[in-house]
Amino acid sequence: MREKSIELLNGVVADELSAIHQYMYFHFHCDDQGYDLLAGLFKKTSIDEMLHVEVAAERILFLGGDVEMKPAQEVEKITDVREMLVMARKMEEESVQEYNEWANLASQNNDAATRKIFEELVADEERHYDQYDQEIDNLDRFGEKYLVLQSIERSKAISGKGE
Repeated sequence: MREKSIELLNGVVADELSAIHQYMYFHFHCDDQGYDLLAGLFKKTSIDEMLHVEVAAERILFLGGDVEMKPAQEVEKITDVREMLVMARKMEEESVQEYNEWANLASQNNDAATRKIFEELVADEERHYDQYDQEIDNLDRFGEKYLVLQSIERSKAISGKGE
């Protein structure tokens, strides 16, 4: 039981470390382009993913395992906002599917506490998916104007005219 749970939880650590790196990369580029709302969303999601790593790591240590701090994949160098959002939504969708499967495996291994962690992760990842889906919808509805408005708001704040 413990070995399988530790293996699955280290899978969470690897996936979430990859997500942290990817989302911070997106945050840096959105911030650089003046898209404060999207930069903030990517940063907030990255912090949520850090908390997921912490929860998984604590459970791994409780089960007597060791935390493998290796990201599952390298950062993809995407700077187009739409592509960032599409990738983020896809990452969240894949996490939901994977963590649902892992919750079932934990249950089969009579590890209710680990199952509960996976179920909580699923709820968070579904919320992230919804946020990225909404941002894609905003781009579809408003086009480049949506991004321009974010840049204008930053310019107003910098110049002191937004007060």
